[in-house]
Amino acid sequence: MQFNVVSKTITLPDNRTITIETGKLARQADGAVVVRMGDTMLLATVVAKTDIKPGVDFLPLSVDYQEKFASAGRIPGSFMRREGRLSDHEVLICRIVDRALRPLFPDDYHADTQINIMLASADPEVLPDALACLAASAALIVSDIPYQGPASEVRVAKIDGQYIVNPKTSDLARATLELIVGATEKDITMVEGELEEAQEDEIIEALKVAHEVIKAQCRVLKELEAAVGKTEKREYEGDVEDEELKARVRAFCYDKLTTSIAQTSNDKQVRKERAKAIREEFMASIGEDEEVDESLIKRYFHDLEYEATRRLVLDERIRIDGRKLDEIRPIACEVDFLPGAHGSALFTRGETQSLTTVTLGTKLDEQIVDTAMYYGYSKFMLHYNFPGYSTGEVKPNRGPGRREVGHGNLALRALKKVLPQGEDNPYTIRIVSDILESNGSSSMATVCAGSLALMDSGLQIKAPVSGVAMGLITDPETGKYAVLSDILGDEDHLGDMDFKVTGTAKGITACQMDIKVDGLSYEVLTEALMQAKQGRLHILNEMSKALSGPREDLKPHTPRATVIKIEREMIGAVIGPGGKVVQDIQKESGATVNIEEKDNAGFVSVFSANKEAMDKALARIKAIVMVPEVGEVYTGKVKTIMPFGAFVEFVPGKDGLLHISEIKWERLENMDGVLQVGEEVQVKLVDVDKKTGKYRLSRKVLLPKPENK
Repeated sequence: MQFNVVSKTITLPDNRTITIETGKLARQADGAVVVRMGDTMLLATVVAKTDIKPGVDFLPLSVDYQEKFASAGRIPGSFMRREGRLSDHEVLICRIVDRALRPLFPDDYHADTQINIMLASADPEVLPDALACLAASAALIVSDIPYQGPASEVRVAKIDGQYIVNPKTSDLARATLELIVGATEKDITMVEGELEEAQEDEIIEALKVAHEVIKAQCRVLKELEAAVGKTEKREYEGDVEDEELKARVRAFCYDKLTTSIAQTSNDKQVRKERAKAIREEFMASIGEDEEVDESLIKRYFHDLEYEATRRLVLDERIRIDGRKLDEIRPIACEVDFLPGAHGSALFTRGETQSLTTVTLGTKLDEQIVDTAMYYGYSKFMLHYNFPGYSTGEVKPNRGPGRREVGHGNLALRALKKVLPQGEDNPYTIRIVSDILESNGSSSMATVCAGSLALMDSGLQIKAPVSGVAMGLITDPETGKYAVLSDILGDEDHLGDMDFKVTGTAKGITACQMDIKVDGLSYEVLTEALMQAKQGRLHILNEMSKALSGPREDLKPHTPRATVIKIEREMIGAVIGPGGKVVQDIQKESGATVNIEEKDNAGFVSVFSANKEAMDKALARIKAIVMVPEVGEVYTGKVKTIMPFGAFVEFVPGKDGLLHISEIKWERLENMDGVLQVGEEVQVKLVDVDKKTGKYRLSRKVLLPKPENK
């Protein structure tokens, strides 16, 4: 069989290559490509319906990314031993692809469209998430679906002071900045990433580096499109228009809307009722014998709201709630709100409110992470919940959706950079943010509440973290623009940018940006970042009024945790034969003891809500791992008595021989009545046999020496 295969190659700045091939696999899809870098291979397909459901006024686009375990030579660890529902990791990759591509479809294109991306082969040194959008965009380009791309995404990281595009996995551990950047040949459309308290100019430089590489990739995609012959896209039925009705809606409603919006209110329900009243007034003005399409009226009315709100911001510098462009909504913070939690905080900003808890668990509470390319454990979890009542809606709880997963991941990235690391953090940490009210920036409220709850728990984080969502409204014709701080939900919907920035007083820890408009300059982006910095610092100051730093100690009901580093050779001694020693320690003390080996050493984690239990367990462990020193004096306990002396446990788990000649200065003929089993006796370690490791003890050297001796 002959395949009509077309292939193109992209060369990265460090001369590594990416190949794109179409024409061999999944030929019944509207578009299908295989993208390969190293041994990582992605199959991306796209299919769109040719008919559009009546009444649909949005783009029903679905993006599904799935990693096949066979791609890395693994069998899934689930009960069914097959791939199931998408993991949070896969959902996050779906989201970054969706956010980059969705703005690139025509506004009036409403056909069901599905993009599937499959990791077919995995290379441990080539992360597939940075290639997923390139693969999806290539599949769209080689189809006849009306897609206004091309676009692509890359990962850019700052490693050893250099900006590297799509770095190797092994190098990412040294990165101080890591961003996924999506863009077309003209404009950046999506940014997502985490940073080590980076400065604003570092982000701008990273975006410039990433965009140059994406421009080259887009040029190759255009070459692929021409080679396949799909430059002409399918025709589709767009939105139905009624120009006469549109003019009537504008004539009746626009001035009323402008007046209503200018009468600013910080209550979104008031604003909603005002707009509803104007629309109902227009509906009442229509004659009973007239037939009009109510869905068209709603669309035209919405367009007028959009236009009027933007015009007031651009021309009058008036926001719908009356704030200045850089003004943050009123903030209220409370900590220790839930007395039974290990840490808690209530953060309210305007009409957005997060109730957040921190729970500190043991090593046994770590989350198992089982993906095609990674198996391990995570000791930091952040879960974000968005119930219907937070916006006054009736909505069934069906578990976290993709939005909840994405918002939770952004907050997790923002906070994990300030957590104590290594031996300084023996805890498994779970943060849960329940959004009780929402009118914009609920993910940023989660960051602020999470930071406060961590400090309230007594966990010694590096610094408090705050977050702010920035918006942008632009007018390409006049060149006017307005950067908005702490945007409302309506401003997010009506604006051209949603840019979330989190950080400490020193720098940025995470960011997420979606741009809905062409032509955002780096100058405007820099202005937005600097305005965001002012907002973050203001919010940090408000948070400090409730709690300025971590509490000195944990709550009384919080389990204590300590990690002891021991020599690798001592791990067996602490565990004991068949786990007998560690089980005995847990039984006697009541503490939980966990032992693991890493970095050629042993790490013993001890957890207990009782200080006495903790001290008892630590004393046992320290005694076991302690190396007795010759010349030191110990208080031991007689374990067994033999004709030639007694065996004394001078430190827990270590017995030494107290020879009959070393008990007293006087000569003893036998051991009758000299010592009793269980008797405590002070002894001195006088020698350790180099070959056998046996200990020799003496008691008489601690007694007064008779003159005749």
